[in-house]
Amino acid sequence: MNPSLNSDACYWPQGTVYGALLNFQQEWNLRASQMPEAPYKGEPKAPVLFIKTANTFTASGASIAIPSAVADVDIGANLAWVFGADAKPVACVLVNDVSIPHESYYRPPVKFKCVDGFLGVGSKALGIAQVKSDAVVLTVKVNGKEVQRVNYADTVRKSQTLLADIAEFMTFQEGDVLLLGSDCLPDGKRPRAKVGDVVEISANGFDTLVNTFVGGAA
Repeated sequence: MNPSLNSDACYWPQGTVYGALLNFQQEWNLRASQMPEAPYKGEPKAPVLFIKTANTFTASGASIAIPSAVADVDIGANLAWVFGADAKPVACVLVNDVSIPHESYYRPPVKFKCVDGFLGVGSKALGIAQVKSDAVVLTVKVNGKEVQRVNYADTVRKSQTLLADIAEFMTFQEGDVLLLGSDCLPDGKRPRAKVGDVVEISANGFDTLVNTFVGGAA
């Protein structure tokens, strides 16, 4: 049975996890002036994707270690789609795309995105029919204080358009996951977490995704 649809089991990714960058209008607008610069010399024509590797997966309720050389990390609250055998989304889950802060969102280095434990994974997935993806609003809290709301009505590519544009060059396999994007704050940065912080990501109908950040190895 696909665990994403089993209401009695915690969800866990079973395939490749892809993420979409620059998919919120606020961040797009803030970076528009940089897009004509080298090396790309123009705005992206297709979705900008990255991968979260299996070593990054961390269950809700578990701790995420921040490397000792890093002061804090970016919080990337995302709604994610889980794919079935027909390359169509069958479920939704909340995730936290944790990253070491970095300047380039066009070609994010693996060493900043794929650190051990750097993807918080919601405990339960909801069937795709239960969720109006383009109307979901995520609430992000750090130590109980709200620091951000992520509204999927504000995306550059709505969910079905994003899927159609990606399908032009790749096919999703059963169990694959697509993060629909995380928004930035008005200053272009993302909310930050440091050692000792508790981060909660919630949305109507979903179990809250909770992770505590702890100190890690050098």
